[in-house]
Amino acid sequence: MRIATWNINGVKARQGMLQTWLAQQSPDIVCLQEIKTVDDGFPRAEIEALGYNVETHGQKGWNGVAILSKFPFDDVTRGLPGDDGDEQSRLIEGVFSIEGGAIRVCCIYLPNGNPVDSEKFPYKLAWMERLTRFVEGRLALEEPFVLLGDFNIIPAAIDAKHPEAWVGDALFRPESHQRFRMLCNLGMTDALRAVSSEPGYTFWDFKTFGWERDNGIRIDHLLLSPRAADRLEGVTVHREVRGWDKPSDHVPVEGEFAF
Repeated sequence: MRIATWNINGVKARQGMLQTWLAQQSPDIVCLQEIKTVDDGFPRAEIEALGYNVETHGQKGWNGVAILSKFPFDDVTRGLPGDDGDEQSRLIEGVFSIEGGAIRVCCIYLPNGNPVDSEKFPYKLAWMERLTRFVEGRLALEEPFVLLGDFNIIPAAIDAKHPEAWVGDALFRPESHQRFRMLCNLGMTDALRAVSSEPGYTFWDFKTFGWERDNGIRIDHLLLSPRAADRLEGVTVHREVRGWDKPSDHVPVEGEFAF
């Protein structure tokens, strides 16, 4: 089974690219972030024509997440519990039947948190604390669980071409690192780091011509429960997609599993 994450940075702007990539690669499950559309605006029919079931948790103009799956959805969860006043569409989870049980795949678009001297950084940290409680509950189910998406976290210096440039940024602040470690310490495995010591950049900024200078960072992650990590066979960062015409600033990251 191949499970991928991709911050598409606007599904309407990248629809052709998305359809081309799905047709070429044909992953089993794809989690999208920043679809930037309400549910009715998602190109459902076009994606379904490629053999995918589609579930979305959209929002007008920004945020928004979606899961595309060749497997039928047994259950869908929308939104991160713990704050009834939070209206941002940043989490969607699907449950799928596999041989011997079920697998949970949770797609997240974690808040950026910048600027750190605004309300956005406390929101990011509080969101991560809610996420930790959510993951604790999922781990108690003792099922294969894959938490993936745009985490807006650079976990370590190896994950940035120029880590010194990110000191003080919400993506690289000690408070953000501490909460990312909390997730991992629950028993979640960073899939790429389990199989590779290469940087594995997943994002190159448009404004600073990051792609042209390979000034990248790794902020798109797959975190795996023990029962998912045991089945991990490999991770592919599809960095070639960043070189396509009018790309997203992120590229797909795919995990391959022996399910």
